[in-house]
Amino acid sequence: MNSNARLAATKRERATAVSSTTDALEQARRLLDAGEPTLTTLAETVGLAPTVLQRRFRARFGLTPAEYLAQRKLGTLKIALREGRDVSAALYDAGYGSPSRVYEAGAAKLGMTPARYRSGGAGEDIHWSIVATALGPALVAATARGVCAIELGEDEQALARKLQDEFPQAALSRVDAGRDDFLAPRVRAVAEALAGGHARPRASAASETVSTIPVDLIGTAFQKRVWDALMKIPPGETRSYAELAADLGAPKAARAVASACAHNRVAIVVPCHRVIRGDGSLGGYRWGLPMKRRLLEREVAV
Repeated sequence: MNSNARLAATKRERATAVSSTTDALEQARRLLDAGEPTLTTLAETVGLAPTVLQRRFRARFGLTPAEYLAQRKLGTLKIALREGRDVSAALYDAGYGSPSRVYEAGAAKLGMTPARYRSGGAGEDIHWSIVATALGPALVAATARGVCAIELGEDEQALARKLQDEFPQAALSRVDAGRDDFLAPRVRAVAEALAGGHARPRASAASETVSTIPVDLIGTAFQKRVWDALMKIPPGETRSYAELAADLGAPKAARAVASACAHNRVAIVVPCHRVIRGDGSLGGYRWGLPMKRRLLEREVAV
């Protein structure tokens, strides 16, 4: 066999191996959709070693098999609750062995209890304020757990409507920026960040910076991993969607990373403006490309 023939044979073998692995991963995903197999059982069924399955499943889908299963169960629970199902029945139908399990595994992802989620956030107390900044008005809203929304724009009434649409059943209370002990330092930190600085620490114990503000994020397991990674990108630096996916150990999940950025409700604190396309262009931004450009220009200039 000459060198060209050997090279062609090697390419065919590699292509077959890739196709076989892809089939195995798709089979694993279908098994997770149908039940709750252990990693060992799953690996034996699809013909891959557990560590190999774990690594390659995460690279393809952005989540480990366990995280994928948890996200599927949480998604099933959310749908049932939104449809008005009884909470206990919805928990068990989604695959949670007891009510306590959803609070251990799901409450942090829901951002509120299942009962409140079913009722569209009823029972949540959200304080909010609008502050004038160098880049226009910014709305900052927070639950007792942390900042749950930061909206940017030009029209204060439009910002307030967005908050109402996001949390239609919550108790929304507008307060003056300086008259709420919890909200005031968060509003100040956001205003300083939008002014081009990075909210230098103050002597007050109540001081905050955008990097230390507590947040109350509601999203899937993968979205939260993306948002956590975004908060680690230093001001003045950018990452491409592909680079961020690779950093998460999911190099094929660039589109999922972009989707997570698009679903981020907390501008500045979760700095999705620092993620751009691989060719250097800005890509998308929930609050508009002109705002994204101005934010990046200010950070680079500091």
